[in-house]
Amino acid sequence: MPVYRAVSRAGAAGLLLVPLLAGCSQDEQAPPQAGVVISPAGAAVKPDTPVIVRAKRGTLQDVTVVDGKGTVVEGVMSDDASIWTSRYPLVPGSEYRVRAAALGADGQIQTGGGGFTTTRPRQTVESEVLFPSPREVVGVGMAVKVGFDRDVADANKAGVERALEVRSSKPVEGAWRWFDDRNVIFRTKEYWPAHTKVRVLGHLTGVPIAGGRYGAKDVDLEFSVGDRVESIGDARKHRVVVKRNGRTIRTMPASMGKGGVRKYTTTNGIHLTMEKEYMTVMTSPGIGPGQAGYYRQNVNWTVRISNSGEYLHSAPWSVGSQGHANVSHGCINLSPANGKWFHNISHRGDPVVITGTDRELEPENGWGYWQLNWQEWLKGSRAQGFTTGTLTGSASPTGTRAQVGSPDVSEGRQELRSP
Repeated sequence: MPVYRAVSRAGAAGLLLVPLLAGCSQDEQAPPQAGVVISPAGAAVKPDTPVIVRAKRGTLQDVTVVDGKGTVVEGVMSDDASIWTSRYPLVPGSEYRVRAAALGADGQIQTGGGGFTTTRPRQTVESEVLFPSPREVVGVGMAVKVGFDRDVADANKAGVERALEVRSSKPVEGAWRWFDDRNVIFRTKEYWPAHTKVRVLGHLTGVPIAGGRYGAKDVDLEFSVGDRVESIGDARKHRVVVKRNGRTIRTMPASMGKGGVRKYTTTNGIHLTMEKEYMTVMTSPGIGPGQAGYYRQNVNWTVRISNSGEYLHSAPWSVGSQGHANVSHGCINLSPANGKWFHNISHRGDPVVITGTDRELEPENGWGYWQLNWQEWLKGSRAQGFTTGTLTGSASPTGTRAQVGSPDVSEGRQELRSP
């Protein structure tokens, strides 16, 4: 029966475990038997140090890495089964045990093990999913935003992206993109397929952020995509056509921005519905009390589509112009019946496409992310695009579409307009 001997190697090469054979003479040479090399071994290492297990004279059959709480570390096996590498950074200040098995040319399984600890950083960085909300049912254009409470260094952004995993019941192509140093946003190349379940897993614990700071915790979010509800507003034809799953369900007469000045011009392009309220207090943009043209008005059945104060909403005072002329200060005016109906069917992330004006929606004005084509979107990504993984586990998000969530306060204070 073989006796095992641990053979120490210098530096970070790790631990090599090979069998010590008894009773074999020089004339009876056995086939070379397998060994396992584990790195790191026995030292305190940074949380982003990868765990690497190599097979010597054989192929890996099994690798198990667990922390002191019994949590299993995910890893990736090479095509030839000679190397196993941990997929994500490790938990700071934790102990890890490694067990591995390799199959040799003699048909025998040889096993090996090792252990190490991870250092605990002095400072950590918190993160959270800013939208969508947990278990929310969203529109097909919905993006995912993850925010950090410290700036992420440029050199670490690719690692952050790789630590953010997106799984879906219907695989799609997508990518994360940075607009600044504290927020990263995931968008699909095309709209989400209707009725897709989605899970976002942020393996951010132990991920380097900046200046010796590491991620403090993981994030886990489930949501689902509802019907494909999209609206097409035409400023020249003074109407909004609403489609559900490709079929027109209502054509609404509308009145859009009267123009003349930029702030009274409805923005052109692909918007997403961001929030809705039964009643919103709207004030004149850039004009204070006592100034000419100032107003403060309660407006019902509002659905916001930008940060520059644009809403689709009920406007009983302009029904006579709806379908014929643009008279608003930038919002999209609807009749009370149409405004209430649109409010009730809307959920965050529904596309609203406006055409026929000379003011383009900026990509960072609200959720104007679809204003960038795919190649432009990828320019802000460090790790580039990927196809979402298969949705497994307990992810089974449910919800209703009756209420669009609260505004994302990180987007900044929106400008409020009147109809």
